Amino acid sequence: VVIVTGASRGIGKAIALALGKAGCKVLVNYARSSKEAEEVS
Repeated sequence: VVIVTGASRGIGKAIALALGKAGCKVLVNYARSSKEAEEVS
């Protein structure tokens, strides 16, 4: 299980997506971009 902060955009998003593809369970955290965070999850 990994926690990625700032996962709705940029580097955080790329990391969250890569870890998810690698089979990790990813907890997505965001500050302002709830719609973008939902797209990542």
